[in-house]
Amino acid sequence: MTTMTPEQATWFADTFAKLSANIERAVVGKPDTVRLALTCLLSEGHLLLEDVPGTGKTILAKSIANTVQGTHSRIQFTPDLLPSDVTGVTIYDQRTAQFEFHNGPIFASVVLADEINRASPKTQSALLEVMEEGQVTVDGVGYPVGKPFMVIATQNPIEQAGTYRLPEAQLDRFLMKTSLGHPDHSSTVALLGDSAIRDRTAAVKPLITSQAVAEMAALASTVYVDPAILSYVSHVVSETRPDRVPEVVLGVSMRGAISYVRALKTWAASHGRHYVIPDDVKALAQPVLSHRLKLHAEAQFAGATIEGVIDRVLQDVAPPAVSAA
Repeated sequence: MTTMTPEQATWFADTFAKLSANIERAVVGKPDTVRLALTCLLSEGHLLLEDVPGTGKTILAKSIANTVQGTHSRIQFTPDLLPSDVTGVTIYDQRTAQFEFHNGPIFASVVLADEINRASPKTQSALLEVMEEGQVTVDGVGYPVGKPFMVIATQNPIEQAGTYRLPEAQLDRFLMKTSLGHPDHSSTVALLGDSAIRDRTAAVKPLITSQAVAEMAALASTVYVDPAILSYVSHVVSETRPDRVPEVVLGVSMRGAISYVRALKTWAASHGRHYVIPDDVKALAQPVLSHRLKLHAEAQFAGATIEGVIDRVLQDVAPPAVSAA
């Protein structure tokens, strides 16, 4: 495979900046979260947002869909939601005497799975195949959802009554976990001044086609990663596992490590580089790794945190000295 050229990296970073600025017309004061969300999209991954209600999660999803000229759907997860309500269902058509598949809301470019932890584990598991393989299987027949495809799932960290904790196998299918949080003072004042605008996403116009997004994702995958960087990632991932960290029950999986490298490539390209540097590994460690770790209850009671474990791992593992490709 040919690697990305410096000229292509410059074009990628310029396009990435324009996409980010377009989304920020609606998502005010959250440039870091927007960049992470775009990195997820262009790495063909999915995003988990853990936030209180009213922080702009739906606006972020719709703004991304509008920007890439794609479709958007929102699924409100509730305890009575069925798997077929997500994936779709096969219905017998008496006129044609044939079974016909009716798409569910999962068939969209950007899918907002709102309060995903309120649905039963059976319904949550309906997302496992489509998030991993980009297709839904109903009655033995596979239906591709197309590209680009991104799930932005949200869960409320405050109200836990009546919720079902996401299983580790599902958490592992999210490329990143982050939060929007409340805007700063100046952004809050700006939003209050525009309070007459009911739909901020209406100002977000398409910049590129869905096909162009798929091409950018393919281009990002050609970013050069030095073997020393791969070794660095391997050491970081290994140091999160129970045999290395006594506080940890579950560390980063091989799937997580591969996803980490995919995200690093896109992150490097978004900064105008055709190669990954150690600082990229550090910059994405928290959003890519934190939801893949699980601590012992005793360690949590003693004050240990997942963020603290990751920070300690980054301090303990020495980064390599890598030159440009």
